[in-house]
Amino acid sequence: MKIKAALDRIPGGMMVVPLLLAALINTFAPHLLRIGNFTQSLFVDGGSTLIALFLVCAGAQINVRNVGVSLGKGITLLGVKWLVAAIIGCIAYVFAGTNGLFLGLAPIAIIAAMSNSNGGMYMALVGQYGKNDDRAAYSVLALNDGPFLTMVALSIFGAIGFVNGLFSAKDFISVLLPVVVGMVLGNLDHAMRDFLSKGSDMLIPFFAFALGMSIDFRSIVTGGLSGILLGVMTVLITGTTGYFVFKLFGWNPIVGASEGSTAGNAVATPAVIASANAAFLPLAKIATVQVAASTVTTAILLPVFVAFLVKRLERKGKLAQYVTDRN
Repeated sequence: MKIKAALDRIPGGMMVVPLLLAALINTFAPHLLRIGNFTQSLFVDGGSTLIALFLVCAGAQINVRNVGVSLGKGITLLGVKWLVAAIIGCIAYVFAGTNGLFLGLAPIAIIAAMSNSNGGMYMALVGQYGKNDDRAAYSVLALNDGPFLTMVALSIFGAIGFVNGLFSAKDFISVLLPVVVGMVLGNLDHAMRDFLSKGSDMLIPFFAFALGMSIDFRSIVTGGLSGILLGVMTVLITGTTGYFVFKLFGWNPIVGASEGSTAGNAVATPAVIASANAAFLPLAKIATVQVAASTVTTAILLPVFVAFLVKRLERKGKLAQYVTDRN
């Protein structure tokens, strides 16, 4: 059986399929894996530990020596993603209903999905339509991996009274320390970076499964549909904003649009946030499902959206000026 090949054909399959499978088990046979010892520790209770280890591996891939490469483009992309996510998230908090949802979406899901981008998709799109300095900008974009930028936005909202909960310095340190440990190890020894890079992909289906074991299938039915809306919003709002901001600076607008996605590891963000501050716990489960749905939706929709924008530039005869001198 070619299980991995089958999962790879599904957008975000390594994350989404284990999560949905575990949610099905938790809904219809919740005690099946809650039998104690190693089985329960890995498949039910291991989410936080596995995510922490994942953050160590992800942190090791951040190369501080390359952060200065294409700094302007990288910071612009990073800032656009975060600012759009923060603005839409703030609007969601202000106009959320009594159930804490805005258009059926958890505000924390909006911020997590919109602020975190799929690096692999960015590199694939920019590799086809961008220059070397566009690709090098990813060294800065790696900073939006994980929950850090989401926590920054939520802390700002908490400070101005929009959110019931504010992160302390200890909260930030407790979440970011695994990333820092990985970053130090990866930058001190390239062999450690290569070694830990293998863990990033390997851990995803395991912590996704553990997260799924805390989700009831009924929340998937509710959250999945609204999660598709979240994915559409992520592509159209963050992608379009990035497109016009890059165009304003005279850079390749296709590169700006290529950030309009949600990364698979963003699915872990609501759980990480809730573990750091219990004020976000009530909506963490549905937010997890919505971010997962956004991951799949953006993986399908963003390439189509970028292809539309490329055709638009080709019709105007402007594409060549952005993709020349790529070596």
